[in-house]
Amino acid sequence: MTKKSFTIGVLTSGGDAPGMNATIRAVVRTALFQDASVLGVMSGFEGLINGEYRPVGARDVGGILQRGGTILQTRRSQRFIDKSFQREAIRNMSLAGMDGLIVIGGEGSLRGAHALAEQGVKVIGIPASIDNDIWGTNMAIGVDTALNTIMDAVDKLRDTASSHTRAFLIETMGRGCGYLAVMAGIVCGAEIVLIPEVPTTLEEIATALENAYKRGKSHAIVIVAEGANIKINELSLAIDAMDVGFKTRVSILGHIQRGGGPTAFDRLLAARLGSAAVNALLEGKTDVMVGLNGRVVDLIPLEQVMSHQRAANMEYYEMARQLAH
Repeated sequence: MTKKSFTIGVLTSGGDAPGMNATIRAVVRTALFQDASVLGVMSGFEGLINGEYRPVGARDVGGILQRGGTILQTRRSQRFIDKSFQREAIRNMSLAGMDGLIVIGGEGSLRGAHALAEQGVKVIGIPASIDNDIWGTNMAIGVDTALNTIMDAVDKLRDTASSHTRAFLIETMGRGCGYLAVMAGIVCGAEIVLIPEVPTTLEEIATALENAYKRGKSHAIVIVAEGANIKINELSLAIDAMDVGFKTRVSILGHIQRGGGPTAFDRLLAARLGSAAVNALLEGKTDVMVGLNGRVVDLIPLEQVMSHQRAANMEYYEMARQLAH
């Protein structure tokens, strides 16, 4: 089979991440440069099952580099867990003349990619998840943008916290991995960070805030990952009842962390991983993820990615604790 006749499918799946559009652009432009064609799969694995494909050309991806979200749209698919629906997807891919697939998404999306590869589909995964919880890559697409969004929000909240001598409890995303919370704690100067990986007692939090008040601080910032062992609203009520000096206010950043145009770092990462994924697929590689290893892009078997779990870096967590004093 010549490269001219090779047709690549590309989909975005799971939670959206800033830089997905930049990744789609890189996939399409690289494929066209290599004389391959591209079919965009709408709505993730649901679209793969339903045969919702459309040709994507160079002009279709013009002007999307700076846009957040994904032009292919994304959904979570419970049906795709069922092998019968996986077979239906493979059948529709074959009928459409699709020779290989690139899956852009998080851990669940890569698990779906691996399931297809086990059934003979040529698949390459690209990590895109703001939680940065995917094993095998230093950074996933979208992480840097989300962290900058958090930083901007916390900087603004600090202004009002200082004006009223308050402690702001700020919830970031991170159900199972506290990466965003830890990094935000460092770059935003938080007094304490709560993450899923490290259970924290109410007494520890109260002591940190009371000590900050006694040292004459005009405000305090507590970064709480959504998966932390103490929920943020319960924490606010408990701290206020303990009278630590500061009164608390709660701010849940929510899905604002997923939106916005990607940073320069995320645009470059999207370009590198998107291009590498196409070239790997055309070279006959399959069942691998393209990931950032230091300064180079590596191919990591999806089976390895699935068999490991990435948590927040404890050295950075300890740094956040030390810098709070």
